[in-house]
Amino acid sequence: MDDGHKVYVRIYKPKGTPIGNFHILHGMAEHGGRYDDFAERLTEQGYFVTAHDHRGHGKTAELNGMLGFFGEENGFQRVVDDVFDIIQHYSEDPSNQEIVLFGHSMGSFIARRFLQLYSGMIDKCILCGTGATTALHQVGNAVARSLCAWKGKNLPSQLMNDLSFNSFSRSVLNPRTIYDWLCSNEEEVEKYIEDPYCGFVPTNQFFVDLTNGLLIINQKEELKNIRKDLPILLISGSEDPVGSKGSGVFKVAKDMNEANLTDVAVYLFEGMRHEILKEVNREHVYSVITRWLNR
Repeated sequence: MDDGHKVYVRIYKPKGTPIGNFHILHGMAEHGGRYDDFAERLTEQGYFVTAHDHRGHGKTAELNGMLGFFGEENGFQRVVDDVFDIIQHYSEDPSNQEIVLFGHSMGSFIARRFLQLYSGMIDKCILCGTGATTALHQVGNAVARSLCAWKGKNLPSQLMNDLSFNSFSRSVLNPRTIYDWLCSNEEEVEKYIEDPYCGFVPTNQFFVDLTNGLLIINQKEELKNIRKDLPILLISGSEDPVGSKGSGVFKVAKDMNEANLTDVAVYLFEGMRHEILKEVNREHVYSVITRWLNR
């Protein structure tokens, strides 16, 4: 990147000439490698697929030294600008006729800010496992700022992690692990638990940056900056606590409609939790995404 930070990008190439570039933004406390199966499916559709690890995550953190830390200041904006630079780099190939942005969970929040700033760069956007901003995010921002001043920016914030990420486990009746809210597929939950790049506790500054982002993406004036005819698909599990089991997803869509966006669709997958691409019946999710892309 222009500040010298190294970002790790995975590339998946289709057979023949690509129909476009599909870029994947992963969620909090995970990494782009978890989307291998999804990316391979997209290459079968003809897409040239890229997926990078955000700052403070996966191999990008390994290259630069710290998990769970975006940056010293303006961290959320920095990760949004990383997306701009990466898409710009890989879309320079004229064979990539269409650019699609896909964001899951935290990646969907980053994607939503990207749309407010750079929607003219892309042709379609899929927001997976997103949710609405609430008053609790304002409180969380204040708490995270206090922890930064009191404990320091770089200290892992167990308190903020418990208040946000780990609190979602309450959405599952008699959970087997604290990560059962991610999906009902026990095999995939175990893979997450065993992955050294997953489930780490982010820093105090990370939670300041994340809540800063959440507060800005819901501002009506910012929503008005999105290109009005951009096709946007919001997909989520009906049991996903991040999207308040559907109501938060529809709130995001409603806000977009009120900002005069003309092509916003919502699809909730009955009985699925947060990581719909990891559920046992993920084939249904793939088919819905493919149908929307090809409509």
